[in-house]
Amino acid sequence: MPSPSVSVVAALRAAGCVFAEDEAELILSTARTPDEVTAMVDRRASGLPLEHVLGWAGFHGLRIAVGPGVFVPRRRTEFLVDRAVALGRNVSLVVDLCCGSGAVGAALAASLGSPELHAADIDPAAVRCARRNVAPYGGLVHQGDLYAALPDILRGRVDILAANVPYVPTDEVGLLPPEARDHEPRTALDGGADGLDILRRVAEEAPRWLAPGGSLLVETSEPQAPLAVEAFARGGLIARLAVSDELYANVVIGTRPLSDRTLSDRTLSDRP
Repeated sequence: MPSPSVSVVAALRAAGCVFAEDEAELILSTARTPDEVTAMVDRRASGLPLEHVLGWAGFHGLRIAVGPGVFVPRRRTEFLVDRAVALGRNVSLVVDLCCGSGAVGAALAASLGSPELHAADIDPAAVRCARRNVAPYGGLVHQGDLYAALPDILRGRVDILAANVPYVPTDEVGLLPPEARDHEPRTALDGGADGLDILRRVAEEAPRWLAPGGSLLVETSEPQAPLAVEAFARGGLIARLAVSDELYANVVIGTRPLSDRTLSDRTLSDRP
């Protein structure tokens, strides 16, 4: 009689899971009973994202709770967290905008000594999930459309503003893997005609919320990066692009000048 691990791997492989062995190990280590193993394998075989099956996703060394209909944090977004931590400033206030599960905010809080943390998302399911993930760091999660969700008392005080905005062009959402397009909210994926609609809104208003010297960090795609840098610069931020070839990650970093003088044309490039 085959062992449970062998049968689970076989079932997952038959369902088309490319990394069946790794997924089987995660399911077997998460499930508490044989019946739960069977249920989880059936859910995964039906096409549900592995993280939704498990109820959690690994992100930046943390176990982040994720629920049905909530955007699953991607490994490449760990690069955004790393860039924020590498800014090397004394950080007292962090905001995680378009927070989804709150993974970025939780990771930043864990890495920066638990600064004051606020997160926001327009989706109620994401807000409920994020509250679970940022609670250990005393974080507060607000529901609403971008900055409209945030308390006014945060204006001009934010040291790190992380915004993992949706950046898939509308016409390309249908080309995403079924796990994303069928099980994650469209509001977390669709970035408008060129994928940059939300990014532009975030960049335009960021200087009103950032402290002098504070930074906005947004993930984007390689083809979109030049236009994203321009959007940051037009908003009055000192903009640069950080790239991770290993993670296929592109992060635009925009810093509010220490003075109020406009430095909109200054751009830099950074490839670690």
